[in-house]
Amino acid sequence: MMLNMGGPETVSEVYDFLHRLFSDRDIIPLPFQSKLAPWIAKRRTPKIIEQYKRIGGGSPIKKWTHKQGESLVKLLDEMSPYTAPHKYYIGFRYVNPLTEDTIEQIQRDGIERVVAFTQYPQYSCSTTGSSLNAIYRYCKSKSQSDSSRLQWSVIDRWPTHPGFIEVCLLYVNDEIEKFPDNVKDDVVLLFSAHSLPMTVVNRGDPYPQEVAATVHRVMESLNFSHPYRLVWQSKVGPQPWLGPQTDEAIKGYCKRGQRNLLLIPIAFVNDHIETLHELDIEYAGHLAAKCGVENIRRSAALNDHPIFIQALADIVKSHLDTNQPCSRQLPLRCPGCRNPRCALTKEFFLNRGFIDTK
Repeated sequence: MMLNMGGPETVSEVYDFLHRLFSDRDIIPLPFQSKLAPWIAKRRTPKIIEQYKRIGGGSPIKKWTHKQGESLVKLLDEMSPYTAPHKYYIGFRYVNPLTEDTIEQIQRDGIERVVAFTQYPQYSCSTTGSSLNAIYRYCKSKSQSDSSRLQWSVIDRWPTHPGFIEVCLLYVNDEIEKFPDNVKDDVVLLFSAHSLPMTVVNRGDPYPQEVAATVHRVMESLNFSHPYRLVWQSKVGPQPWLGPQTDEAIKGYCKRGQRNLLLIPIAFVNDHIETLHELDIEYAGHLAAKCGVENIRRSAALNDHPIFIQALADIVKSHLDTNQPCSRQLPLRCPGCRNPRCALTKEFFLNRGFIDTK
């Protein structure tokens, strides 16, 4: 079950997507959330619709996830015949197929063994954690039914998997080679990841450290050949978020005369609005022209690159071979965790989906 946030395939789905997103306290905790979420969603919908129109009328996340899933299970059947046949499902948080609906389909199909496979390489309570909480909530609500007895395990993070690092490195090298020869060695690499509210970071969310681990492995593979920074994008609202923000970093380097930049989406495995609009149009287009950037490029998202598919299959096979319910990290709550459901979700996966109903 491939877990992701998802994105609206058509502009008619934008409001529902935003409403679910801003209603999720795991990703954006708001005061008076039940009232604020629909108001914010309605207010932002026209702007977001225009952005989706500029990238073709909808998000390609579902398309890419289907391609990844099809290739993944085909390869996995060959790599791990003793656990075959394998079948993939998609579980999105904010658009169809929703996590809860996917679990119902899994039950109708008579599946008994499910691996919840996050498509976020780096773990955050706001992303993978939200999807896992949704699985727990659904299974808890159905725990009296025999049909809900599924054996679960979870692949909850893979920030430094060698295949993941390899394909990131290939795409970075591809783009560096496209810069003019006289500036190629001086290109500043800006690894851009989705930011988090500082309230989440200060509670101890592991995401910033895991993103930094990915960046370090990529730079290690590059022999630290270029100057680089980890920067953060997609801040929402007035509250403090993890920085520096990607757009501010572009402005800052231009002011200092470093005007050859490579944007690297290091926490996104699929192209979607943050790569196709925010990085490509807003930053590499409008902002770069305004700041006087000389050369700016963006390395490709992983999408269905064969090495990436091989990495996904290897991650799943290794997980099945170890027969462990989750990573050693998953049971450890953030030191400042305020969500009691997190403890229940972690216990749920440690127990492979068994819920004591007594």
